[in-house]
Amino acid sequence: MEITEVTVSIRDEDKLKAFVNVTFEDCFVVRGMKVIKGATGYFVSMPSRKMNDGTYRDIAHPITNEFREKVERAVLKQYKEEMRKEGLPPDPDLTSY
Repeated sequence: MEITEVTVSIRDEDKLKAFVNVTFEDCFVVRGMKVIKGATGYFVSMPSRKMNDGTYRDIAHPITNEFREKVERAVLKQYKEEMRKEGLPPDPDLTSY
């Protein structure tokens, strides 16, 4: 499955760095992904819903590690590009994307 579009909306919060929508094969979109800066670096959080017991459950997520990594690479690469376009300083934790 090919990723055909990644749209990033930059946020300047402590951990939440961006909201992201990803389109697959020009026919399916997943909205509400997030770029998060955690203790060990950046990661992509899948869209989730708060359950009655207070926990969160993903609404959509990759099934294989390979596809998760593919999505994460594409999202973080586009996040880095959007930061550059907005004139924001590059983050050294994003050098590999």
